[in-house]
Amino acid sequence: MVNEEVGSKLVRFLYFVGAGVICTKGINLWRDHEQKAALKAAEASSPAKTEMLNAVVPKS
Repeated sequence: MVNEEVGSKLVRFLYFVGAGVICTKGINLWRDHEQKAALKAAEASSPAKTEMLNAVVPKS
């Protein structure tokens, strides 16, 4: 009886942690996508601005 209760709490906790990992990964992917889109838009408008943006944005 106690083992079942601990098991179900552990499974719920693991689901919660997994959901947090998935959400964090999605947020980071979206942020990278937006950064790349902003750099492409800046590059299309002016090459000089792109050089300034590349100096500010850390390269990973």
